[in-house]
Amino acid sequence: MIRALTTAATGLEAQQANMERISNDMANINTDGYKRSRTEFEDLMYEQVKEAGASLGTSSQTPVGIQNGLGVKVGSTYKIFEPGPAHITNHPLDMMVEGRGFIPVQMPNGDVAYTRTGAFHLDSQGRMTLTNGSQIIPQITVPFNASNVKITPTGAVTVVLPGSTDENVIGQIQLISFANEQGLTAIGSGLYKPNLATGQPIQGIPAENGLGSLLQGALEGSNVNIANSMIDMIATQRAYEMGTKVMGVADQMMGATANIK
Repeated sequence: MIRALTTAATGLEAQQANMERISNDMANINTDGYKRSRTEFEDLMYEQVKEAGASLGTSSQTPVGIQNGLGVKVGSTYKIFEPGPAHITNHPLDMMVEGRGFIPVQMPNGDVAYTRTGAFHLDSQGRMTLTNGSQIIPQITVPFNASNVKITPTGAVTVVLPGSTDENVIGQIQLISFANEQGLTAIGSGLYKPNLATGQPIQGIPAENGLGSLLQGALEGSNVNIANSMIDMIATQRAYEMGTKVMGVADQMMGATANIK
């Protein structure tokens, strides 16, 4: 009976973790560049009561064994980097990555991170910067007297300077890809950092070598599907309720055993 209680408790912990993941996804339904998460479960170790193939005599073996499972645990939680919908903003410094790739930025503490959030602004020195202070890499500075800022699908940034009608290239946006995107570590503010599981960053020009192109004046919306999230939430709630039901039945069985005279 005690094992049923502890096994059911592992299920409650796992479903609670899943509900927390779902709630975070739904909270970010309107967060630009947000990527939904997925939770994978794993069964815990087993108690081997009788081993399959054990000898039953001089000439026979048991065809199957007896194992008692000890519950479930969260095996992993990772991001799903499928594209989100385009939100047209018409802001000249907004850009959406249409396809694979991340924009490299340098955070205020000097660390390099990667993002799908392309909502850039100009700081006091004209540098392209995210709202959290992270600057695009390589650094691109827009002259204060420039006009008609354009970002081409291949990442070239051009402006028109006073006294001229020609478009002048002031920078080239790079994109970064990874062998294992799902291994990226989310650090908030739409930023990700690589680790040993992701492999080394691979730099390239947008629209080349399998990388996505850039769409100016648009942002990538969250890829959270509210209908699917609601279904996941209901299924998780029911699984949690079944776990509490198992605990209640196990408690009743223990009570009945304890009251035997």
